Amino acid sequence: MSHDWPGPSPVTELRTEGLVHRYADGGVRALDGVDLHVAAGERVAIVGQNGSGKTTLVRHLNGLLRPTEGRVTVDGTDAAGLTIAQLASRVGLVFQDPDRQIFAGSVRSEVEFGPRNLGRAGAELRDAVSRALEATGLAGEEATNPYDLGQSRRKLLALASVLAMRTPVLVLDEPTTGQDARGLERVRTVIESAASEGRTVIAISHDMRFVAESFERVIVMRAGAIILDGSASHVFAADAWDALASTHLEPPLAAAIGQRLDLGSTPTDASLIRALGP
Repeated sequence: MSHDWPGPSPVTELRTEGLVHRYADGGVRALDGVDLHVAAGERVAIVGQNGSGKTTLVRHLNGLLRPTEGRVTVDGTDAAGLTIAQLASRVGLVFQDPDRQIFAGSVRSEVEFGPRNLGRAGAELRDAVSRALEATGLAGEEATNPYDLGQSRRKLLALASVLAMRTPVLVLDEPTTGQDARGLERVRTVIESAASEGRTVIAISHDMRFVAESFERVIVMRAGAIILDGSASHVFAADAWDALASTHLEPPLAAAIGQRLDLGSTPTDASLIRALGP
């Protein structure tokens, strides 16, 4: 069964306005009045120490969590009036822990589940599943039980299951954790491909090099609030290092070297090699 989107269906724009979230177990204020606008097609990384509110924030974007105060809008529609199924057709979220997302008995069944529930069938469904498996390096594993895959490949399977839904927004929670160089490159390629199609990509990450190389905009959170929001070159510049340190983050090594060599905070590998060469 497909889930109709109310009104026109543009490429998705997301907003939070005065977003507050308290968890019931003790009333911890995990989000403290967050105002955020993510335009359609942006690549946005959200960084900060554990407990800063990153995952709580993104789970509001697809309805897994609902605001205590404030609101979330998707294409101008208040998410409070939308079901999780309706939001999931626009915002696909890949969990940090794949074992909290995977449930099917085979790789194919897992990847088919999302798009099938969005009403896709036949050749369209087969194409979506095939493309997702190819992008994540899981082609040929269709009959494999997901729990026969290693942890890093289960993370890629969770990514494939959301990719196959072809949502306008792709949200990735710590996508590079546990990935080797090949897995990391697959994640980077998925992000670049999604961006080239005009899709919005939002990622939570502790990997500052990955953030600097793959995202145009970086949001830094601390204690449930946004303390920095700008381009990677702005957020990793020397005058922002104290703010990063306040949330137990360091700029990527390339940024530190780039500042010392007067190459800016996001130097390319080629510019660093030239500057350090004979």
